[in-house]
Amino acid sequence: MAYNQRVSGPSVESIQASTRFCAVLGQPIRHSASPAMQNAALDALGLPWRYLAAEVRPGDLPAAIAGAKAMKFIGLNLTIPHKIAALELADVVDEKARLLGAVNTIVFETPGPTGDWIPLGRAADGQITEVRGHGYNTDAAGLARSLKEDFHWPDLRGAKVLLLGAGGAARAAALQLAEEGVAILFLMNRTAAKAEHLALEVSARFPAVMVMLGLPRGPADLVINATPLGLNAGDPSPLGGLDDDWLKSQRPRRVYDMVYRPAETALLRAAKSAGCQTANGAGMLLYQGAASLELWAGVPAPVDIMRAALLKNIYG
Repeated sequence: MAYNQRVSGPSVESIQASTRFCAVLGQPIRHSASPAMQNAALDALGLPWRYLAAEVRPGDLPAAIAGAKAMKFIGLNLTIPHKIAALELADVVDEKARLLGAVNTIVFETPGPTGDWIPLGRAADGQITEVRGHGYNTDAAGLARSLKEDFHWPDLRGAKVLLLGAGGAARAAALQLAEEGVAILFLMNRTAAKAEHLALEVSARFPAVMVMLGLPRGPADLVINATPLGLNAGDPSPLGGLDDDWLKSQRPRRVYDMVYRPAETALLRAAKSAGCQTANGAGMLLYQGAASLELWAGVPAPVDIMRAALLKNIYG
């Protein structure tokens, strides 16, 4: 298929009565680059869909998902702070998402001609009857692919990793890293009890991985910020204020921040100053978004077009 190279956002005229919708739900959401990336992909694929972003408070999430289901949305993405809650709000959950304990993608489905459930994006007009939400997690695989690509690091086996955070994104990351075969996983979170709970879960599922709490002694192969700290200029450090001293004294080889806007957070600036390789979460956003689109549409995502739109939106 020859893809249209346009990467600008949708015009008002492109929205018709027959237009179908996808959306990302989160709080905050105004920083999201997903609409720019996904709408460029939808244009390239010639799909009469539009991708929206909606600010949804945690208490309103059940109603928001139910509303999207009632309006026959193609699907949803979930971002902070909704990924864990969405696990219980999907009608059926993919095995990998259940293992990771977080859902970042919902595919709305209807019974097909043979009785099997099919995505609404592949259902013919008039075919949609009953609708259910099928939950998936595309974050974890997107993170692994981004780490390998951004750092030119094809194999994570045997790595010593410090993971900051214990929420939905961190939980998926921890279990994916363990599945990738890292040797030692250090967990650090402002609420120690959450880090302890995650450590127990990773150890139970992947006993070959050594899991410890707190900062590692000696240089780590990788530090990942899986918290939202860094989205706002006044945010405290995800390292608890230890950025400069710890990074300069221990000098981890690689520092990855899931935050992608701003493109360079205070953590990444400090890491770069300390001589570490750095990368933000744009690659993770790209690959999880491409996987979501493929689940909704059933065709390969135009990754190069999505990347161009994403980078233009982030870096301007």
